[in-house]
Amino acid sequence: MKNIVVIGGGPAGLEASAQLHRLGYNVILVEKSPQLGGHLAKWDRLFPSGIPAKDVLEKMVSQINGVKYFLEANVQSINLLHKSYNVILNNGITVLADAVLFTTGFDLFPAQKKEEYGYGIYEKVITNADLENWFKTKKDNRVTENPKRIGFVHCVGSRDEKAGNRYCSKVCCATAVKQACEIKQEFPDVEVFCFYMDLRMFGRGYEDMYLSAQKDYGVRFIRGRVSEVAENINKELIVKAEDTLSGKPIKVTLDLLVLMSGMQNCSEGTKVAHQLGIANAGNDGFFETKDAIYSQQHSTREGIFFAGACTGPKTLPDSLSEARAAAIEIHNYVKGIR
Repeated sequence: MKNIVVIGGGPAGLEASAQLHRLGYNVILVEKSPQLGGHLAKWDRLFPSGIPAKDVLEKMVSQINGVKYFLEANVQSINLLHKSYNVILNNGITVLADAVLFTTGFDLFPAQKKEEYGYGIYEKVITNADLENWFKTKKDNRVTENPKRIGFVHCVGSRDEKAGNRYCSKVCCATAVKQACEIKQEFPDVEVFCFYMDLRMFGRGYEDMYLSAQKDYGVRFIRGRVSEVAENINKELIVKAEDTLSGKPIKVTLDLLVLMSGMQNCSEGTKVAHQLGIANAGNDGFFETKDAIYSQQHSTREGIFFAGACTGPKTLPDSLSEARAAAIEIHNYVKGIR
């Protein structure tokens, strides 16, 4: 039986592992965290329909029955031996793999790098990940009861020359709209502001979610970047921005500011890939595929494949589709089908 190593136990890794196992391969799934699921394990509900993330994750995990997986495991070394890859894990396990699939996902952009927004400086500035965790656990003292005004800042670390990331992170707009609606569900009387550059609501049902945010929840959308965040004597946030549609400056006092941190390539995945001589592509930091149209699951090295957000920002359905495609491409590669 042929061995396939899958690096990364998030949605793409779980889906690809399940598909490869069904195709008859011995799959070894390597996950650096204490649990499977990646970022999905930290989410409460999914846009656009509000499906509980735990339900989706439970289904994915149930489908990898028979797959060998290792938690809190890292690839210590990986190198080519003849036509196979020798993969050594930090737990002492060694696997001779006929193919390797990177599903290493993404890291969130570190919001503290945007000092003008005050993350890590002001208590009431949090990220989208922080807020999602609060929705799930209700444990975060920064989210106080009965807030009067809450703001969301889109494109934090994305579409930003200063941050070195010119690309769109693809999910931030939809996440902001989802979370703005959920905040109104939790606190019906709160005023909610979304500061955006351009709203990119491209997916099915996303535009309806945006229209509902305005019509049903009264979320106020302001086109313009936030230029400055400060704190007054009452620990309230003073946010300055410009409404570029009206051409007027805006100053609002908020009880909470949520920064929509974008995606960047997973640093741990990058370290492993560099052992194989696989470089990040261009200036965006994500992995380079064999080509941008026909071979998006193939790396530039024989026997090494990609799926999910390691090659660029992806929605969850995108990542699952790529995982299924990668399983077929690996099957064809191992069988010698060109």
